[in-house]
Amino acid sequence: MPRVLLIEDDAAVRDGVSLALRRRGHEVAAAGSGEEGLDVLPGFRPDIVLLDLMLPGKDGFEVCRLIRAERQLPIIMLTARGEDLDVVLGLEAGADDYIVKPARGEVLEARMRAVLRRTALPADGSAAAETGHAPVESYGELAIDRAGLVVAKSGQDLALAPSEMKLLLFLSATPGQVFSRQQLLEHVWEHSYHGDARLVDACVMRLRTKIEDTPRSPRYVQTVRGFGYRFGPL
Repeated sequence: MPRVLLIEDDAAVRDGVSLALRRRGHEVAAAGSGEEGLDVLPGFRPDIVLLDLMLPGKDGFEVCRLIRAERQLPIIMLTARGEDLDVVLGLEAGADDYIVKPARGEVLEARMRAVLRRTALPADGSAAAETGHAPVESYGELAIDRAGLVVAKSGQDLALAPSEMKLLLFLSATPGQVFSRQQLLEHVWEHSYHGDARLVDACVMRLRTKIEDTPRSPRYVQTVRGFGYRFGPL
């Protein structure tokens, strides 16, 4: 079972989430502050991080950016209801998903599994990718190794977060095809609630900063106004 690092300053929430996850077989390390979480992270080596946004000292946004600067661990934000701006800022800081508190154990489990599947999938599900024999695909300066989950630009490997990697793999599997935000939400994030379309927009923005020469004039991940996004055509 995935090892979970929970960073949450509310003791009641921290204890409740920890108990729910341990009952489902997860090994959990719980930290009450951002600083404590960052200290625990290297030794515990979690598979996924559950991160509260409103933390004393280093807040969740800063902790997320610090983790992202060194590791591409899946990160799910824990947020209170009505914090729409905080959700957007957290996603822009590098989080892969968010969960509104309080959340039932089955909701936590489902969202964690969805995020972790993005790191486990070798590609778009093609048989060639599953057998590990898919060739490296080249698109302009981008090279995409679906089997190895490696993306390089001009020969330099790019550090893509799980959602960024899955989004790029999905879009590039059918260059030129337009996908709505809802379609991307269902295929990449495995969500069905239309309000979570901001997950898509924030991820596209982060991905463009890494793969595009000029993010405001994207060459690879393009916006089709009124419809959604597509990969190319270059």
